Amino acid sequence: MPEERRWTIRPEDSTWGDFGPDDQLGRLNLLTPEKVLQAVREVKTGRTFCLSLPLDYPGGTALNPRRKPPRIEPTLRGDKPNMVYPLSRDNPHLLDVICDDTVQMTLQYSTQWDSLAHMGQWFDSSGTGKPEMLFYNGFRAGEEIVGPLDYRVEGAPPTGRASGASKLGIENMAAAGVQGRGVMIDLKRHFGTKRVAVGYRELMEVMEAQQVVVESGDMVCFRTGTDEALLDMAGDPDLSLLEGRFAAFDGRDEKLRRWIVDSNVVALIADNAAVEMLPAAPSASERYPSHPLHDLCLFRLGVYLGELWHLSELADWLHANGRSRFLLTAPPLRLPGAVGSPVTPIASV
Repeated sequence: MPEERRWTIRPEDSTWGDFGPDDQLGRLNLLTPEKVLQAVREVKTGRTFCLSLPLDYPGGTALNPRRKPPRIEPTLRGDKPNMVYPLSRDNPHLLDVICDDTVQMTLQYSTQWDSLAHMGQWFDSSGTGKPEMLFYNGFRAGEEIVGPLDYRVEGAPPTGRASGASKLGIENMAAAGVQGRGVMIDLKRHFGTKRVAVGYRELMEVMEAQQVVVESGDMVCFRTGTDEALLDMAGDPDLSLLEGRFAAFDGRDEKLRRWIVDSNVVALIADNAAVEMLPAAPSASERYPSHPLHDLCLFRLGVYLGELWHLSELADWLHANGRSRFLLTAPPLRLPGAVGSPVTPIASV
């Protein structure tokens, strides 16, 4: 018997149910074997580009006070640090010298993927006038995506359940594989490093000037130059300088949102911290999402967001060679229950 869906009414412009009532992949379903083969045919030279910043970048907590840099420490062998540890300490006949370490890190500190469990919304999916805290395809807060406190109930005690996403976790993305055609749109080459809210009109202007075509199933990358600025700041980002520069999407631009809906893109990827410009433009609604592009992509469409990617070197090479398309391989960590993941993407040209 087919599974029953968890909702009666789905959000406007959503793909809820389009890939099945229990789907956890969203538009990642569009990365079909045919799309992978199409992407492989973009490889002409065999050259590769690493699209990850060093994972200790941007540095500090200026970009997000809740996200801290990784801390690497040795594992322990008894009570001794297991780093440059000669096994001859334990057995004089042994020649080996061992290094073994552990890391404590915020999963979305640096180059990252947002999973579909990263951001949900209050939404009335039952049509009863009682909104619930929901995520993509109607998965529920407090049931499939759980925190240590149940914020649905004022003053609720700790849930006593392990935090995490039993549905929509990043491991689904990893298991499905993330390999397909990447398409580069170079906002920096068109606008420079000035602060520009990119709506549909600006996006079409850039795509026409750069002769970029985006098709169903593509993963679209947007170079703004933020990655170069972060690298130049050498782990000590100047937030005042970053906030006054660089292009980013206007998530409330209705024509831009319609383009994302109609284009059937799988992912939007940028070298900045959120893909969209924050704070967002004012909303005319009484209640509204603070991150309108996250709402559209993660909550409604199942479109993945990649943030803080290192795109500039690839963008410059593609421009110099009259190209905009490449093979993109970018699986996240297969870490069950996580709502985001660091990623070391590889572009093959």
